[in-house]
Amino acid sequence: MLARRFLSTSASLPPTIRQLLAAPPSTYAPAIHVNGWVKSIRRQKKVAFAVITDGSSEPGLQAVFTDINLAKQLTNGASVKLRGELVDSRGAGQAKELQVAEAEVHGECDPETYPMQKQALTVEYLRDHCHLRARTREIGAMLRLRDSTTRAIHNYFEVGLPLLSSDVQSHYRQDNGFIHVHTPIITSNDCEGAGETFRIAPSSSEPSCRSASPPSSDAKPSDYFNHPAYLTVSSQLHLEAVATALSRVYTLSPCFRAERSQTSRHLAEFWMLEAEWAFTSSLDELCTVVENAIRHVLRTHSTSPDMDALWKQHPSAPAQARRDELHSYASASRPWTRLTYTDAINILSAHHAATGAFVFPPVWGSGLQSEHERWLAEQHARGPVFVTDYPAAMKPFYMRMNDGCAPDRQTAACFDLLVPGMGELVGGSLREERAGLLEKALERHGLDKSDYGWYLDLRRYGGAPHGGFGLGFERLISWMSGIESVRECIAMPRWAGRMLL
Repeated sequence: MLARRFLSTSASLPPTIRQLLAAPPSTYAPAIHVNGWVKSIRRQKKVAFAVITDGSSEPGLQAVFTDINLAKQLTNGASVKLRGELVDSRGAGQAKELQVAEAEVHGECDPETYPMQKQALTVEYLRDHCHLRARTREIGAMLRLRDSTTRAIHNYFEVGLPLLSSDVQSHYRQDNGFIHVHTPIITSNDCEGAGETFRIAPSSSEPSCRSASPPSSDAKPSDYFNHPAYLTVSSQLHLEAVATALSRVYTLSPCFRAERSQTSRHLAEFWMLEAEWAFTSSLDELCTVVENAIRHVLRTHSTSPDMDALWKQHPSAPAQARRDELHSYASASRPWTRLTYTDAINILSAHHAATGAFVFPPVWGSGLQSEHERWLAEQHARGPVFVTDYPAAMKPFYMRMNDGCAPDRQTAACFDLLVPGMGELVGGSLREERAGLLEKALERHGLDKSDYGWYLDLRRYGGAPHGGFGLGFERLISWMSGIESVRECIAMPRWAGRMLL
């Protein structure tokens, strides 16, 4: 089967190094071609050794030059094409090696000026050379981890684990029924209502001769759409619209926030996994879907060589303990801890009264600080914990108001998932499906109902109870890999005051 698979693809693309290392040598003809970059080169009197990488796997392929003249032009970073025979390795450290018969240098690399030298390079140095930092072992592993995590997410939502109750799930085990959709990057609304948006405009204010219709009399020349336009902060509202037709939808797409935070958890451009589905009125169901999705991702990567390579950067005992904890979060038989915001405040207050542990005393009606979130996950729950039912005044307009709340303690049907070492990873809620209450919420938040007429229409015309969540993708990668900052969890990071490339 494996041989047939490679033979069927050989006419279009040659095998990658990952495919070569995974297949038996008999799969290929005696002479094969390998393309890649020189990761290291070691010359002896009668033989030379080079490690070649094409980025497809954490380990590279060792190339053996019994004719040392073939290796004379090879330097670290040079791109090469090698022809030879793939054989079982005679030495320790690798299972296979390439016995090189021909070598061609595609692109030279001057070792005197090459910025990616073999010695340890600081995080700041690599950020200054982000066009080259994917060549490092750590960033390469992170990018492959992003890819495999993306695949695991798609697998969960479109196949994955059962969503339904245990008495009927056996009939639906192979399909979670979500549809992946592409949502717009350019939007007219600020979903979170925090004002941290990037406004966009064409580089020229002159009207286009190809314009389908003239701009309105009160439009500014920079308003290309005859309306203020922004880079999206969330796909949620658009997903809600699609969910009224397709029932269960999700997207993994870029989002943008013009916040000035200079923390290890914030970026100006980041990616977010967001899902919405209709016909749910259960906050518990939302939490269960999130928990199952993350467990699925963690289980998929339980033996990931890229995760192992990233955690090996932190050889200390605490780091190994955190790596082991990820395995336990994926396999634990009991559900992750769930508690209400009110209970969380009470627990935090009692701990603070006894120890004075927090810089910011926990108070009902105020947001949880990072120190609170991490203590709840790391010390109280000792694992991921869902905090639910936050004060409605703290939350955006679209969250469903809980019934039966005291006037001074109104809460919303929402949750945050807090995880050790990170804090908040996921946020979600039931959405307010009652048109009258949604209108009042818009008024309380000072939002113009005319801007949200389409959103109200979703309730007026066949509205249904629904809910969803958003997960910060870079935060997930950071948590899974032990990488301290989300700036090293994306290929080309952007944050306030900094944008290269």
